[in-house]
Amino acid sequence: MKNYLLIDNQYFPMFNWFKNSLLKTNIILVSYESYQKMTFRNRCVVAGSRGLINLSIPLVGGRVQRIPFKDVRICNLEKWQLNHWRTITSCYNRSPYFEFYRDSLEPFFLKRVDFLFDHNLSILYLLKQVLGFSAEFSVTDQLDEALTGGAIIEDLRNKWLPKNFQQENSAFYYPQVFEDKIGFQPNLSILDLLFNTGPEALNILKQSLI
Repeated sequence: MKNYLLIDNQYFPMFNWFKNSLLKTNIILVSYESYQKMTFRNRCVVAGSRGLINLSIPLVGGRVQRIPFKDVRICNLEKWQLNHWRTITSCYNRSPYFEFYRDSLEPFFLKRVDFLFDHNLSILYLLKQVLGFSAEFSVTDQLDEALTGGAIIEDLRNKWLPKNFQQENSAFYYPQVFEDKIGFQPNLSILDLLFNTGPEALNILKQSLI
């Protein structure tokens, strides 16, 4: 039986994004919704030796966008891809599985991209393959009964924001590179889980549901 989750199209989504998605057969990403600033649609959080690091994709027109998400353009005047990859490499080059995933992920930081929604979606499809994630992704510009057959849709858009993403009491432990310096950090980008646990990442997500 199909069950649906409506969720924001994040940039390298966080642990809880995937944890909650495991409970669903179908993930709906809405392309027509108005872009919202101060969300994880254009940012993710990783862990460095001195604490958390926010990686933010610069946008044409800045953070305030009064246009549909699908039309939001990335500002490539800045070398954001180079900076993001250098930061990720610095944070995780000593993690157990960084080299294992490096070749799959690095192209996202080398090839120019223009639209944020499309970029995030491409990343999601790779992560689906890498994790062995079974839920199907659907992109829609109109949310109606024809899409779901009238089934109930759980809406978790904007549930986790930069101001509150670590406030839940449902953190699930796994080893992290800088845990001895900054303590365990919950609900980071899925990159953190992948680089630290490798092929066990999906099992850890499943265990977090118990």
